[in-house]
Amino acid sequence: MPSQNLIDKHRTPLLQSAIERLAAANIELQISKKRVKNINFRLKPNLLTVSVPRSVSTIQMAQFIDKRVAWALAHHPQVLENYQRKQQRQSQAGLPKLAEPLWLWGEQQDFILSHDKKIALYRQQLLQVMPALFEKWQPIVGAEAAETRIKKMHTRWGSCNTRARRIWLSVYLPAYPIECCEYVIVHELCHLHHANHSREFWQTVATAMPEYKQWHDTLAGKDGTLD
Repeated sequence: MPSQNLIDKHRTPLLQSAIERLAAANIELQISKKRVKNINFRLKPNLLTVSVPRSVSTIQMAQFIDKRVAWALAHHPQVLENYQRKQQRQSQAGLPKLAEPLWLWGEQQDFILSHDKKIALYRQQLLQVMPALFEKWQPIVGAEAAETRIKKMHTRWGSCNTRARRIWLSVYLPAYPIECCEYVIVHELCHLHHANHSREFWQTVATAMPEYKQWHDTLAGKDGTLD
């Protein structure tokens, strides 16, 4: 293996110590010399790859790697967890979705739908209420979106492209009280004034919707975040 040959060629007591500390955490070290300007580290599940400029000496290389061992050991559990979650999502994506209890605007319904039918219903519900809600809140916030869209987002309740003045809403919002949807709209409209989450941004949100924290807290800890 080229990387193993390179390790053997440049093995020093310091490099050997780094290899052993990584191995104790089940992390393999792979080194390659390339036409790069800097030493680059990439941490993967059970693997730390190091790209080293051809001009770097054996001693320098060992010193850089030794300094990175603590970083690799500290971050490896999170790398493993993220990888396992990704594998689980990919595995579940290939399975048919079972029928699920239906929540609509914060109230549980007395019937169930398949996942796909539930998403279709949520999309239909959003399309029905969005025009009126944007018409209600845009003059209050003092900002107007050029375009509004719906997206199947698992990690965000809403997002805003400030340059295009385009606002996206998560298709999952109709599962919660409609005030949550209104809060997300206010939140994203306020980004047209402030493209960050500064104190001024939150003051703008509070001015437009004084009770926003109640609906912010309702959504907090769910599957989406606000951008």
